[in-house]
Amino acid sequence: MTTADERTSAFSPGSAASAGLTGCHACGLVLPVAEHSHCPRCGSSVHLRKPASLARCWAFLLAALVLYIPANILPIMETTSFGDTQSNTIMSGIIVLWNNGSWGIALIVFVASMVVPLGKLLALLVLLISVQRSPLANAKQLARLYRLVELVGKWSMLDVYVVALLATLVRFDIFMSVHVDSGALAFGAVVVLTMLSAQAFDPRLIWDSLQIRSQVRQSGDA
Repeated sequence: MTTADERTSAFSPGSAASAGLTGCHACGLVLPVAEHSHCPRCGSSVHLRKPASLARCWAFLLAALVLYIPANILPIMETTSFGDTQSNTIMSGIIVLWNNGSWGIALIVFVASMVVPLGKLLALLVLLISVQRSPLANAKQLARLYRLVELVGKWSMLDVYVVALLATLVRFDIFMSVHVDSGALAFGAVVVLTMLSAQAFDPRLIWDSLQIRSQVRQSGDA
């Protein structure tokens, strides 16, 4: 079994991890890892870093990236009115709203259903690649990027609500029926997988990576 000193030797001096301390991932309580395997306040497992953080983050992110394509290509709804059936994708629904003069709603739907989900996916991709491979990454900028992803993540389900709103606005008729299609399911899966990916990422790895690169650079200079 590894000792507390062995577990924390890779962390920068003066950090909480180097002292064998960590914050509970659930409630934030700071406590020594060597003395607690579970948080005494909430009962969650205690780790210096989230277990398999990068692997789980990559898995959720790649799955979301794969589903992002069908989410925008496949129809999100099927409308039937007087025997006439019509399918609409997210983009075609936005175009219909724009052509009907609902420019404000079209813009909101475009930002919430296309720009925001893609932005979150790209931000997580930048974080993962920077932590693992980029020697020139600015740790402070990466930390700000993560905080932005975390902030936007609190409103993640808004994307789904906007798509549901789109389904009711594209064509509204008393004699019309609207059915959810496969594109809406794919879009919902993208939103959930992106949320899971952001939750799996441990931002403290940004500073760990920076410290490791610094140590490698110093050993190379020596």
